[in-house]
Amino acid sequence: MLQALMGKIFGTSNDRELKRYKKMVNRINDLEQKYKPLSDDALKEAFNAIKESVLSGAQSLDDVLADSFAITREASSRVLNMRHFDVQLVGGIVLHEGKIAEMKTGEGKTLVATLPIVLNAMTGNGVHLVTVNDYLASRDGNEMRPLYEFLGFSVGVILENMHDPMVKREVYGADITYGTNNEFGFDYLRDNMSYSRQNMVQRGHNFVIVDEVDSILIDEARTPLIISGPTNRTLKDFKDANRIALALVKDEHFSVDEKDRTVLLTEEGITRAEELFGVENLYSPENASLSHVLDQALKANYLFEKDVDYVVNNGEVVIVDEFTGRLSEGRRYSEGLHQALEAKENVDIKEETQTLADITFQNYFRMYNKLAGMTGTAQTEATEFAQIYGLDVISIPTNIPISRVDLNDLIYKTEKEKFEAVINTIKKLSQTGQPVLIGTASIEKSEALHEFLKKEKIAHTVLNAKNHAQEGEIIKNAGAKGAVTIATNMAGRGVDIKVNDEVKALGGLYIIGTERHENRRIDNQLRGRSGRQGDNGTTQFYLSLEDSLLRIFGSDKIKSIMERLGVEDGEYIESKMVTRAVEKAQKKVENMHYEGRKHIVEYDDVANEQRKIVYKFRNQLLDTEFDIASKVDEIRGQYIEHLLNNSGIFNGGAKEDFNLEKVFKMLHEEINLELNPADYVSFEYEELLEAVTQNVKKVYDDKMSALDASTRGEVERELYLKELDSAWREHLYAMDNMKTGIRLRAYNQKDPLVEYKKESFNLFTELVEDIKFNTIKTLQIIQFRVQDPEEEARRVAEQLDIQRKIQEAAMQFNRQLEEEANDNKAKVSRNDLCPCGSGKKYKLCCGKSGPKKGVFAS
Repeated sequence: MLQALMGKIFGTSNDRELKRYKKMVNRINDLEQKYKPLSDDALKEAFNAIKESVLSGAQSLDDVLADSFAITREASSRVLNMRHFDVQLVGGIVLHEGKIAEMKTGEGKTLVATLPIVLNAMTGNGVHLVTVNDYLASRDGNEMRPLYEFLGFSVGVILENMHDPMVKREVYGADITYGTNNEFGFDYLRDNMSYSRQNMVQRGHNFVIVDEVDSILIDEARTPLIISGPTNRTLKDFKDANRIALALVKDEHFSVDEKDRTVLLTEEGITRAEELFGVENLYSPENASLSHVLDQALKANYLFEKDVDYVVNNGEVVIVDEFTGRLSEGRRYSEGLHQALEAKENVDIKEETQTLADITFQNYFRMYNKLAGMTGTAQTEATEFAQIYGLDVISIPTNIPISRVDLNDLIYKTEKEKFEAVINTIKKLSQTGQPVLIGTASIEKSEALHEFLKKEKIAHTVLNAKNHAQEGEIIKNAGAKGAVTIATNMAGRGVDIKVNDEVKALGGLYIIGTERHENRRIDNQLRGRSGRQGDNGTTQFYLSLEDSLLRIFGSDKIKSIMERLGVEDGEYIESKMVTRAVEKAQKKVENMHYEGRKHIVEYDDVANEQRKIVYKFRNQLLDTEFDIASKVDEIRGQYIEHLLNNSGIFNGGAKEDFNLEKVFKMLHEEINLELNPADYVSFEYEELLEAVTQNVKKVYDDKMSALDASTRGEVERELYLKELDSAWREHLYAMDNMKTGIRLRAYNQKDPLVEYKKESFNLFTELVEDIKFNTIKTLQIIQFRVQDPEEEARRVAEQLDIQRKIQEAAMQFNRQLEEEANDNKAKVSRNDLCPCGSGKKYKLCCGKSGPKKGVFAS
């Protein structure tokens, strides 16, 4: 209350910042008369002069901001026929300062971004614009391209179907690069798995603007980016675990906590599970995998719901993104949960995979020298943006005041009553031609509403957000007269819904929310679909006590209010007190999710420090200027010292206590080196270390002496990389396992995070040692068996690289097959015999068309 009072008297920090930006905007506006009369060539010359002053160090970016923004606005007016509003100039300044610009839907954020992009591109270090899907990246990059090229900048767009490293390198080498968060992140991981500089595509992380920043840095940040591969470790017994999970009785053998998303076995449940598995102790080390798969089977059956959390498509379990409603093709739940869902749905259970490389979005985007973002909804997550990313949120007023009417929530007793009321409202509105957009929280609810509307014979479109380009077009047309569109709350993000004057006369776009989302921000996004650029419109949410949010977090209080008021079937209550209770429930969930994301980043911060060290050294190895020979000599000495220490031989120790037999036995077993202990009995520690090291080095140098320096270096480099990658994969697996079990330390009054830091440090120390010593052992024992050692060495170097070449060739071959297949489809007539050889007509075989994914019209 005190803070609110102070804000009224002195203004909020947001107000104070806006006043400062207003002064900067006035300076930019004053420059308009300077640049407007110039010809195109003169305008370009003026810009190049500013750019040269930045590159020479004579001026900073802040020094030239006003001129750069003024020139960019003038160029945009000429090239794009779009002149930046003053509020858009404010947004551009906010982004340049490395903050989040919160601007309502329809305020032109795509154009706003051009201002800081042009300014920061002057340094020549590259600027990235990240958005949520390929459709938006391609659309925005290509729409703004003429402006950038007018000012002399190159533009590239990274798309998911780009596979050629040379093409990608060129795109990343552009002054300005548009792309999706997933592609930027995965390219970073792939670069750090590459065996040559030529196949690495990114060139650094200078300045990035994240569009729909709340979606990418908040919603999607709960799931790290993972590149995985097959492993020999396959978790068995999933089918048995599923059978046992179904045999156990809820509330007797286990309890389900929907709030915290956990399932816990009771003592009776543990005993019953042991009987069904046929084991004495479910939690003994030898049965650890059984207890784990049973836990996952219980979660799969009692916490994860088909057509809400996942769908089954063509015999595969596919994750549904909880925020977007989109299918997350290619993503799989970790730690055996996906296999548990496959067992539950009785589809093929796929082999467990192991992590080859991973990073959270938090740690990927924090690598940039400067990070900024823009969205229509960020204030509800301002604390998280500040604490995790160091980003301040600035709320920028709309260019034209909002005239949309946001009605109070209507709350019904049951979902059936709620949907009946929704259908009645849609019928009334569609009769007048006023367009309606109905937001749902899941695919399941979208399709249920679709069935209701079909029965009522109301023409409509259902969008489940499965095809980005298609969803963009559908959402864009949702404001047409008579349009009725059902969509998951996040579908078509980044696409404006425009309405014409006829629709405005009918009341504008009418938004219906069919339930409150767990996060207030996503409800606000749905509301923001209506009322673009001062347009009229209406929004209203219809809720029921059976909605997930109210059922889990707040229905008892609201139910008692409804009973006291004597609400009859089919009636609703409309109360600010109830709306506040709903928002309180949402805040609880938001806080719970924030703690979950904070937990993820706290643990990944530990792994990230290790990742940075490993990737930095890996990049040094790829550098042809790196002195690999000296590095091999260095770790050879460390390896010999390690062997001596393991044999009780150390500096200051008595030489009569030296266990030379053990040292030389280990040398024989590990690197096949024969030395006579009797020759070294009189040696002190330093002499022994030097003598043994020189012997090992001589054997190695003699073997490698037939090679030229370049070939020798390539063999050493490739083998070092191979050992590093193999050990890093095993380390990630060990870290995953440790993270899974570390939370149990809390029962012993220990902080799991502190324990994780301690143990991960020990694991990392072992990792570094394993990489170095395994590299030396491999280099020492490798043999060239043909008469021409140099030719054999080259062959070994080629063999080390062969898997990568095969994979690249296979990818190229598959792309050619796809292209040929597409060409063939284009050439074959529908009544021709199908080219696949089935004997059927093409239209009845490979050319058979099915319903468009995710879109149903009636």
